[in-house]
Amino acid sequence: MLKNNLATILTWFRIAAIPLICLVFYLPPSRLMHPLACVIFAIAAITDALDGYVARRYNQQSAFGAFLDPVADKLIVTTTLVVIVQADPRVLVAAIAVIIIGRELTISALREWMAEVGASNLVAVSGLGKIKTIMQMVGLGMMLWTYPVFGIPIYTIGLILLIIAAGLTLWSMFVYIQAAWPALMQSDTDS
Repeated sequence: MLKNNLATILTWFRIAAIPLICLVFYLPPSRLMHPLACVIFAIAAITDALDGYVARRYNQQSAFGAFLDPVADKLIVTTTLVVIVQADPRVLVAAIAVIIIGRELTISALREWMAEVGASNLVAVSGLGKIKTIMQMVGLGMMLWTYPVFGIPIYTIGLILLIIAAGLTLWSMFVYIQAAWPALMQSDTDS
C-alpha cells in the first residue's frame, strides 16, 4: 500500500494539473483561458518546491516520492512545451523544446545507468539544475499567458527566459556527463 502523505499528494496534484492546463489553454476565448492556464501551471510549479520542503520538514521522504517527483516535473515541462510549440511552431521555439526534452531524456537515462553501477551520487541534482528549473518554469508560465500585460511583452520575456533555460540545460547536461565520464569509461574498459 502506497503511503500517502502531503508531499506525495502535492506531487500528484502537479501530475493532475497537466491535462487541466492543456484543456484550459485550448478553450475559447483564449484571451481569458491562456492566462488561466498560466495560473494553473504556476500553482503546479509552486508545488514542486513545496513537496520537497514538506517531505524534508515533516520527514515524509519516501522511495515512491523520490521516484514520482522528477516524473511529475518532466511530464509537466514536456507537455507544456508541446502545447507551446503547437501554438507557436517557429523553428526557434521547436529547437528549444527539442533541447530541453532531449536533455531530460539523456540525463534520466544517465542517472538510471549510474544508479545501476552504484555511482548515482555523481549525477545528483545540482544548484545549476535548480536554477535551470526555475527559469524553465517561469518562462513556460509566461509563454502560456501569451498576451501582453500593460504593454509588457510577457510572451517574449518568457521566450527569452526559456532560451536562457535551454542554455543552462545544455550546460548542466555537460556538467553531469563530465562528472559521470570516469564511470562511463571505467565500464567500457571492464567489459
